[in-house]
Amino acid sequence: QVQLVESGGGLVQAGGSLRLSCAASGRTFSNYVMAWFRQAPGKERQFVAVIAGSGARTGYADSVKGRFTISRDNAKNTLYLQMNSLKPEDTAIYHCATARLGTGLTTNVRNYDYWGQGTQVTVSS
Repeated sequence: QVQLVESGGGLVQAGGSLRLSCAASGRTFSNYVMAWFRQAPGKERQFVAVIAGSGARTGYADSVKGRFTISRDNAKNTLYLQMNSLKPEDTAIYHCATARLGTGLTTNVRNYDYWGQGTQVTVSS
């Protein structure tokens, strides 16, 4: 049974930083592309960042490029998202997810089959 558990969210002032973690279990972590998505109230789930199974390749949404960094520690089965220079528009519930095998470094939410419950990030102005 695959489980993804996010942590690290909270309330922060604009310009501040947070580091999200996603603890994974139930599958061979290093075999899978993983990503962070976010969902603000009344909006669709939005791609944030993606990382290859080895960690060698990453991709980012334009809105977070240069401010957020995705990484992973396969020995600890943990995915991370370092968020710097946070803005009020970054406020959302952040979810980690694992991609189906063979979909590559995909940003399409439909290519992800397991999701965590999410962690709330709130950025005040």
